[in-house]
Amino acid sequence: MLFLDVDGTLIPLGTPTAVQQGMRHGHTETPVPSADAHPLLHKVNPEHGRRLEALPCDLVWATTWMSDANDVLAPLLGLPTLPVVDWPDSDEVGVLHWKTRGLVEWAQGRPFVWVDDEISHADQQWVSTHHPGPALLHRVDPHRGLIEQDLAAIESWLVQAQ
Repeated sequence: MLFLDVDGTLIPLGTPTAVQQGMRHGHTETPVPSADAHPLLHKVNPEHGRRLEALPCDLVWATTWMSDANDVLAPLLGLPTLPVVDWPDSDEVGVLHWKTRGLVEWAQGRPFVWVDDEISHADQQWVSTHHPGPALLHRVDPHRGLIEQDLAAIESWLVQAQ
């Protein structure tokens, strides 16, 4: 399975790419969401949906967007409704990302990929110690978001993990 973050991953925090700029200027058939829906939705690359859906795994939203990811992002990406990780309430503060334990629990020993812009070395170490199956924690540069090289690396890992 692939746990997918949104902010900094599917919505880059840096300047838009040429493709994304073309979307805003009407050079694509994909509808551009209104800025009042979310001020950064214009940065979503609709091609990511096709590439993600073609990966040999199940996609799962792992984001604070929760079910809003299915309502807002899935249609932009052409994705079906995906499962959503339900985050437990936690006041835990430490070196681990607050998602790490929950994702390992959700995976239940199954192989998984976690794509996020906030993954650290501490998360990598914790998962390798506490998760019995294969796992790829793939950190995305939040300024550029998910790019083709990220998708190729993820796909290669998934094919090898099968």
